[in-house]
Amino acid sequence: MSSFHGNLNRMALFTTIVLCVIVFFYRTFFEIAAANIYLNGVIIGTTLFGMVLCFIKIFSLLPEHRWLDAYKNGRHRAKTAPGLLRSVAVMLRAHPNQLTEGGLHTILDMVLVRFEEDRDSVRYVTNTLIFLGLLGTFWGLIVTVGGFAELIGNLNFNDETVLLSMQSGLTQPLGGMATAFTSSLLGLGGSLVVGFLALQVNMAQGAVYQELEEFLVKRTNVAHPELGMWPKVESGMDKIVNSLRRIDETMQYIADDF
Repeated sequence: MSSFHGNLNRMALFTTIVLCVIVFFYRTFFEIAAANIYLNGVIIGTTLFGMVLCFIKIFSLLPEHRWLDAYKNGRHRAKTAPGLLRSVAVMLRAHPNQLTEGGLHTILDMVLVRFEEDRDSVRYVTNTLIFLGLLGTFWGLIVTVGGFAELIGNLNFNDETVLLSMQSGLTQPLGGMATAFTSSLLGLGGSLVVGFLALQVNMAQGAVYQELEEFLVKRTNVAHPELGMWPKVESGMDKIVNSLRRIDETMQYIADDF
């Protein structure tokens, strides 16, 4: 539980720092978001969704910790574990005394797969933020190139007001550049924020997996299935001595026959 609280505290501290930076530089933040309110709004909304999802993921591990702690202390053995460890509880009820080495690997592999599947949603949000940032970059570049092409094509250098026309025509290309840079900044920043929170969730899941592994190893019977003990491993010298003894017995048996 100490690792769980440590990861949760780091997530809360990091989120507080991010919010404080946004509040402190709110004017700059609003100017960046207003460069393309639709695309940047989607990026900001996706970032908030990813942050909330990470907190939901880590709080969902709290029942897993409680169940595992209760099972280790011999309490509530008949109850089914919530969420990710539900299948583990079913297998432990089927083998309440000792697990085989194969059963141990089966349980650990199953839990590992469940954890990997649980991380896919947060990983998808992080990749979506990177994609939205790149989308805004190419979108802005397309608008910028198209705006410059249109500006140059409409300029009349014989007109005395060509500089005024050029100045007014730069609005669209500069808006495209603003879209490109701001969306890239928000996309990468959002992926960084969600990625850090996802890292803490992964560390909390890893702590649950390690605690479960240590608990199951103590309950696993790794003895030899036939002898009921560790098989004796013969060294090279022992094999030679045993072979010479068998040869001597064979020769003695042949000599007795003659």
